[in-house]
Amino acid sequence: MTTLDIITIILFSLGVVLVGLAFSQKGKSMQSFFAANGTMPWYMSGLSLFMGFFSAGTFVVWGSIAYSMGWVSITIQWTMAIAGFIVGLLIAPKWHKTGALTAAEYIHKRLGKSTQKIYTYLFLFISVFLTASFLYPVAKILEVSTGLPLNTCILLLGGLCILYVSAGGLWAVISTDVLQFVILTAAVIIVVPLSFDKINGVTALIEQVPDTFYNLLNDEYTFGFLVAFGIYNTIFLGGNWAYVQRYTCVKTQKDSQKVGYLFGALYIISPVLWMLPPMVYRVYDPSLSLLDAEGAYLMMCKEVLPNGLLGLMIGGMIFATTSALNSKLNIASGVITNDIFKNLRPKSSDRTLMYVARISTILFGVFSILIAMLIPKMGGVVNVVISLAALTGVPLYLPIIWTLFSKRQTATSNITTTLLSLAINGLFKFITPLMGFSLNRAEEMILGVTFPILCLAIFEIYYKAKNKESEKYQSYLIWNKKNNARKLKEIEENESAEKAGNNFSKRVIGYGIFASGTGISILGGMADNGQKLIITTGVVFALLGLLMTRKSKPTISKD
Repeated sequence: MTTLDIITIILFSLGVVLVGLAFSQKGKSMQSFFAANGTMPWYMSGLSLFMGFFSAGTFVVWGSIAYSMGWVSITIQWTMAIAGFIVGLLIAPKWHKTGALTAAEYIHKRLGKSTQKIYTYLFLFISVFLTASFLYPVAKILEVSTGLPLNTCILLLGGLCILYVSAGGLWAVISTDVLQFVILTAAVIIVVPLSFDKINGVTALIEQVPDTFYNLLNDEYTFGFLVAFGIYNTIFLGGNWAYVQRYTCVKTQKDSQKVGYLFGALYIISPVLWMLPPMVYRVYDPSLSLLDAEGAYLMMCKEVLPNGLLGLMIGGMIFATTSALNSKLNIASGVITNDIFKNLRPKSSDRTLMYVARISTILFGVFSILIAMLIPKMGGVVNVVISLAALTGVPLYLPIIWTLFSKRQTATSNITTTLLSLAINGLFKFITPLMGFSLNRAEEMILGVTFPILCLAIFEIYYKAKNKESEKYQSYLIWNKKNNARKLKEIEENESAEKAGNNFSKRVIGYGIFASGTGISILGGMADNGQKLIITTGVVFALLGLLMTRKSKPTISKD
């Protein structure tokens, strides 16, 4: 990268951190720090959910498939759109109806304290590795782009995220997610037409690729794989504790549905825009090996983006990826504070709980940084971490989702399903290959999805035959009714403060978008090619930011 690209990344990073720190006065209570007082605008929560699901791997992994296999990379990602619509229709409103601050709190009330402890410790153990797995590859991109040592990149990125997440809580996470979404969208809008210009138009992409390039499926990514992958995404999106936060932090059940629907709509459009550059690069340079194809997206960006804009794209990718890290930090802190510390010290004041919340955010972040630093010395651990996510997603989240729809499922059925499924998945992933028997990609995905479903279905049929209801279900209903009444009263009492908070957030984001659009326009004026496109894009986004600041009148919030 050029000096101008590096300056762009530095300015972008400072801007994101300042936006996050702007919310340092809003996280004064547990509800504010972890749930935005239950009044987050649905479109902001939906954009944050979208960014939390996104990572640099989108461009690296799926970009490699787009370069090598073509349209099938988009087909795979469309399963995420279907998952979003299903979650919005069925699962999100159920989570909102629970009224719980965290998924762990719901498990406590629905299945009991012992069950909550098991799931909490499983979640935290897995989350610290997954958080490190989000941090490591994005630090790797920064290392390659800037030449800084890898550990320095890990410390910088991890430290910046810890700084504003511990200061502003969920408001900081979601507001920076929205800003990153806008900036990344602006960068992609610029890259796509410039990529087509490089190969002299759309016709070349149609005529100069293999005959199978536009097939929806292929031998590796079969219909069976897509169905299983779609179910997996639905369960992961509907049950991951960090994503559950996005459904519970909005005001109504209808708003929680809109969060899922927005995610689904964005995943219809975005994969097409994201995958076009690496597909175009296949025409521009068809000689890349399978390994080199992982860099096809960035190679296309390097070819077409003028000085400064490459830094914006890389900065957008980096901080968009850290969105998942930020969500993990916030929800892990919520679990430690609300579901571990508060149970041990139930009479703790709000001030003490907020102190614990910020300290636990920092400590969890530090552990994640240390693990990320150790990854290069643990040869192949990245693949193990990725496998950990695939192996644990359905066993960990499906049993809890099932209880949202069934009064029969018990602590025994949930824990048995989770532990047995983890054992079976681990057996076929790590043990049987040593004996000469391994599953292919589709078989592994189908096993991981169907086995937990089968276990829970057997328990459901058994309990129904015995006419048995979970012993905790009635007490949960009583708690749920009281808790939702309390939340509704708090929302009504703080209506003016909530409006002020939302306006403040829109203003901060608006200023961030305005500054970003202005910066893009300036970089466009310095560009050697695509000046009109870049300046126009920058002006449009600057005006959008200005409009947001004008529509949200300054209001003093007491929150």
